Amino acid sequence: MQIGILPIGETDETIIAWIKENLTRVFPDATCVVINEKVPLREKAFDEKRKQYQSHVILSEVQGSAVRKPTLNRVLGVVNADIFVPKLSFVFGEATCPGKVAVISLWRLKPEFYGEPTNTSLFLERTLKEAVHELGHTLGLEHCPQSSCVMHFSNSISDTDMKQSYFCDKCYLHAKTSSNKLR
Repeated sequence: MQIGILPIGETDETIIAWIKENLTRVFPDATCVVINEKVPLREKAFDEKRKQYQSHVILSEVQGSAVRKPTLNRVLGVVNADIFVPKLSFVFGEATCPGKVAVISLWRLKPEFYGEPTNTSLFLERTLKEAVHELGHTLGLEHCPQSSCVMHFSNSISDTDMKQSYFCDKCYLHAKTSSNKLR
């Protein structure tokens, strides 16, 4: 499986590189590449009333990039902005399920967002979990009832912190079956 990492807007290149390197821990048969394309964070995605960005608008930008990169099996957009879907106050990410594209937001993964001191290792761990979670959705995985599984729904950052960056056995088998179809 080939996964493209797409920076959106002003996103730290070292974080993008870290995601690229660490996704292969969970997806050992995958090849990850950084997509060298400037995708701006568009104003049309911004909801003035909520002061957040609509994740589905950003996801459509990722879809546009995926169309231009047909050799990639999956494209993961990474944005440093607060995102939401209409029925929730925020989301850590969104994906087509099943599908080819996903997006994660770094905004609420940072300990500083919660008034905590900077903790780079915690931030990176959270980032990997959310990247794997959203890519899991692209493989057709739904939310898992097992709280330690990476596919467990995160209603808060504490839910993200409680889960692992790996799939439970059941989700792993489903993901493995789905990713094998991509070869």
